[in-house]
Amino acid sequence: MIEERAKRGATFDEETWVRKTATAASAGEAPFVLRQDAAAIAVLTLNRPASYNALSSGMMTALQAAFDGIARDRAIAVVVLRAEGKGFCGGHDLKELQGRRSDADRGVAFYEALFAQCARLMRTIAALPQPVIAEVQGAATASGCQLVASCDLAVAGTRARFGVNGIDAGFFCSTPAVALSRNIGVKKSFELVTTGRLMSADEALAAGLVNRVVADKELRDAASGLAAAIAAKSAAVIALGKQAFYRQIELDRETAYDFTAKVMVRNLMMRDAEEGLAAFIDKRRPKWENR
Repeated sequence: MIEERAKRGATFDEETWVRKTATAASAGEAPFVLRQDAAAIAVLTLNRPASYNALSSGMMTALQAAFDGIARDRAIAVVVLRAEGKGFCGGHDLKELQGRRSDADRGVAFYEALFAQCARLMRTIAALPQPVIAEVQGAATASGCQLVASCDLAVAGTRARFGVNGIDAGFFCSTPAVALSRNIGVKKSFELVTTGRLMSADEALAAGLVNRVVADKELRDAASGLAAAIAAKSAAVIALGKQAFYRQIELDRETAYDFTAKVMVRNLMMRDAEEGLAAFIDKRRPKWENR
C-alpha cells in the first residue's frame, strides 16, 4: 500500500495524521467526544454542534479511542451515543474532503485512509462487547445515518430525520449503504442513496432503522431507560450473545443453527447462566458476577 501511494506521488503521512487528530483537542480546543459514566452505562456525546458533529478525521479518531477504551472497561455494560446541538451527525466533513484536492495525488491517499478509518470505526461498534444505543435528535445523514445503522439499537426523537444524501453533492453513499442495507433492506436503501431524500422518524421506525420514536423532550429518558434495562442483565452473557448474533447473520440457516447451538452450550457453562437459572427456579433476583 505504501509503495502504491509512492508511485502516485502521494505525500500523505497516515501515522502523523492519526497522531495529530488524536491530540487536536489538546491545543485549547473542546474535545470532539465527551464521555460520562453513570453506574454501568457510558454516555458518549459528539461535541461539534457547529459542524453538525461531522465525522471528520478528528471526530472519528476520538470516537475510535473512546470505543477502544470502553471495550477494555469491565465496569461498563452499555453505551449510549448522543450528540450536542440541533443535529445528530451530518456525515463526513465535506470541507475536509474538498480541501485535500490540492494534495499531490489529488487527495487519493487521504481519502483511502479516511474511509478505512470510517470502516474500522463502524466495525468496532459491532465488535464491541457492550451494546451501543444511538440517541438521535435532529438529522442523521450520510455517514451519520451509517453511524446510527451501525449501532445495535436506536431511539429517535420525533424531529429526527435519516438519509444518505451524498448524491445531492455528487457523492454516492456507497459505504453508508453497507450498514443501511443490512438494517432496512435493499430496495428502500437503494431509493435513499439514489434520491437523497430523508426519512422521518416514523418511517425509520417502520423500516427498522430505529427501535422506538418518542417525543423530543422524552428522548434522553427513553435512551437511558433502555440502557438501564440492558445494564440490569449479565454483561458477560450479553457480550457472548452479541458476538454470536452478528456472526450467525453472516451464515446460512443450517450453519447458523450449528454455530449457535455451540454458543448456547458455552452460555450454559457460564457462572451467570447457572445463577440465572437457579434464581428463576427459586423465584428471586439473580446476582450477576459477569462471568
